[in-house]
Amino acid sequence: MKPTIVTDPPRAELADVDALAEMGVATVHEALGRTCYLGPDLRPVQQGARVGGTAVTVLCWPGDNLMIHAAVEQCRPGDLMVVTTTSPCTDGLFGELFATALAHRGVRGVVTTTGVRDVADLRAMGFPAWSAAVSAQGTVKATAGAVNVPIVVRGQVVRPGDAVLADDDGVACVPRERVGEAITAGRARLAKEEATRRAFREGELGLDRYGLRATLAELGVEYVKAAQ
Repeated sequence: MKPTIVTDPPRAELADVDALAEMGVATVHEALGRTCYLGPDLRPVQQGARVGGTAVTVLCWPGDNLMIHAAVEQCRPGDLMVVTTTSPCTDGLFGELFATALAHRGVRGVVTTTGVRDVADLRAMGFPAWSAAVSAQGTVKATAGAVNVPIVVRGQVVRPGDAVLADDDGVACVPRERVGEAITAGRARLAKEEATRRAFREGELGLDRYGLRATLAELGVEYVKAAQ
C-alpha cells in the first residue's frame, strides 16, 4: 500500500443517502439481494441512532491513529467516517476528541473495525459510533496509511463517497452507482412489508401468505395430535 490521501473523491447525493437511511439497514440489505451488510460485530455505542452519510475511508496501522487525524481535514458536512486497519486491531483508535473535531465539520458519525473509547462522552454529545470493540487502550501516531481509498470491511469493499447507513441493526454500504437502484428496491420492499403488516394485523398467517405450507409438506413435516 502506498501512503495516499485522496482529497476530492466523488460522493453520492446526500438527499439520496438520507432516503436510504430512513429505510433502515435491514430493509436496504434485503432489497439489494441480502448484500452490502458489513457484519454483526459492528455494534452501536448508543441506541436509537439512525444515520446515513457519504464515506470518508481511513486505513490505519494497528494501534496507530495517525491517518484519522489526516482524514478529519478531508471531511465535509454529510460525511461518515469509516476506519479499518491493515490487520486486526481492537485498540481505542477513536474517542471524544476526534468526535468533537468531526462534529464541527458536519460529520454524521463513525464506523470502525477497531475499538472506540470515551463511550459515555460520545453518548452525551450525541455523536453516533459503531465499532467492533470498546477499549481504553491508547494508540500512537507513527505510521502512514491512506485516506479516501477503497478499503475492505468484513469482506465488503467500501469506497470513498459510497452511501454508508447505520442503525441499531448494524451497518451497510451501498456503492455510489447503486444508490438509485437501492432507493427503488427499498421503496418496493417497504410497500410489500406494509401490505404484509396489514394482513398480519387482520390475522393472516405467514404460513399462508408466504405459501409455506407446501414447503413444510415437501420437507416431510407432519401434523400430529398430542395424544398420538
